[in-house]
Amino acid sequence: MEGLASSRVRFDFHSLLNSSYTQNPSSRSNFRKLISFPSAPIDGRRTTNSCVRSRSMNQLKSGTLVGSSVVDPSSESILDELKSKEWEIGALKDELAATQGIRIRRRPPTNPPLHYVGPFEFHLQNEGITPRNILEEIVWNKDVEVTQMKEKHTIYSLKKALESVHPPRDFIGALKASYQRTGFPGLIAEVKKASPSRGVLREDFDPVEVAKAYEKGGAACLSVLTDSKYFQGSFENLEAIRNAGVQCPLLCKEFIVDAWQLYYARTKGADAVLLIAAVLPDLDIKYMIQICKMIGLTALVEVHDEIEMDRMLAIDGIELIGINNRNLETFKVDISNTKRLLEGERGEKIRQKDIIVVGESGLFTPADIAYVQEAGVKAILVGESIVKQKDPTQGIRQLFGKDISHP
Repeated sequence: MEGLASSRVRFDFHSLLNSSYTQNPSSRSNFRKLISFPSAPIDGRRTTNSCVRSRSMNQLKSGTLVGSSVVDPSSESILDELKSKEWEIGALKDELAATQGIRIRRRPPTNPPLHYVGPFEFHLQNEGITPRNILEEIVWNKDVEVTQMKEKHTIYSLKKALESVHPPRDFIGALKASYQRTGFPGLIAEVKKASPSRGVLREDFDPVEVAKAYEKGGAACLSVLTDSKYFQGSFENLEAIRNAGVQCPLLCKEFIVDAWQLYYARTKGADAVLLIAAVLPDLDIKYMIQICKMIGLTALVEVHDEIEMDRMLAIDGIELIGINNRNLETFKVDISNTKRLLEGERGEKIRQKDIIVVGESGLFTPADIAYVQEAGVKAILVGESIVKQKDPTQGIRQLFGKDISHP
């Protein structure tokens, strides 16, 4: 898994080459030209742009052979070509994401390098560098943040740290057990101090005390915000809750843009992570699900609309899908979104695949819970309506209209 050392999520060239996008003759031809690195041929094995770039740069610095010629490490033309290839691959990723209906750009758009000359045609839908919504702003910030964090914590050190972490708790098992015990959707209670849309939700915020109150009130699992800039969360909060004796499985509520984050979350005590379909292309989600299974994490894959749901239902290995009722463009919440996405063939496919659906956003009353449960939801993720209560344990009772705590 050497690709995890890169500063970006692994990009599966072989799968892309055989995808529907590249079945178009001109796209396929351009793609073959695009991946023809003279100093680092790609043979279809799993690799990453960053790995190729790193290997090529090392060859340049040492003056190794490329074809039948010796490369001059100071050759500006070779360095320019590598920069162009890097830009082309980034542009191709964005174009592929657009074909899948992904509206969230992973990083600010950039123009081709000044020296760029190539066959790749790419047109930005929005050439401005201003984020189009809050999620896009968060993702752009996260991309920079993760790059900086990886300089302090190498993938090698994280893998070593995994050898001494506690075994993961069964996140899905806890949700199922709660549903069977109470007859209500299993509660994933969110430990959240603030949000971009609502500001500070709780001034006297003690993450450990809130977590213990949730557990006492009958929560099956906990979701812990780890983003600091927009939600005033932290990985220290996640780690503190894990070390405080809380038994509920923990979801690391982070904005994942790089597989490195999965390892980091696991070392901090996470039992599950959130993968957002609006942010991650199918190839990334498939790859990250494999990593999650390998290191013992449960993946909660979040969708917002029919396109994202259809994409996720076409991917094998997904066991947990969250339906977020918040519109990414307007930030308005409509819980009927959950019912709409679970009707007809989609609902039937979810039942056939035995996928647990989690209702997210806009759940404040027992009537709300009953509505999404009737639609087919067997778990819910709730934060604002209970964390704002003076006693979060009582907040859970009010949410469900009865006491769901353990007898």
